[in-house]
Amino acid sequence: MRAAEHHRRPPGDAVMRCAQWRRLPLDLAREAQARSTAECLDRVVQCRLSKHDAGEHYGLLDDLEYGTALWLRWDETDVELVVLPDCPMVGPSPVREGCCLFADHAEQHTWQGVGA
Repeated sequence: MRAAEHHRRPPGDAVMRCAQWRRLPLDLAREAQARSTAECLDRVVQCRLSKHDAGEHYGLLDDLEYGTALWLRWDETDVELVVLPDCPMVGPSPVREGCCLFADHAEQHTWQGVGA
């Protein structure tokens, strides 16, 4: 399974996800497409962090080289593309599901609270 497929799980699989969505500005959409290996990218992304009201939001655009991904990062005033390393953490046995976020994220791992 490609990492992008791993990152793009259905919304019901994780704990309460942030409800913030962001449309890529046209210039960033063009830049993202040029950097991506995917044939097409979503022009609107949802923040992948757990529910929060303020601060930075991160929407996954595409996996790049092994262990890195292209993200859209935004807050109340700025929006930018960032390349971030994947979070290396995995959940407990027996499933050992990997975290679908980036390294050093402050939020809980995506596998925490699943099924709760």
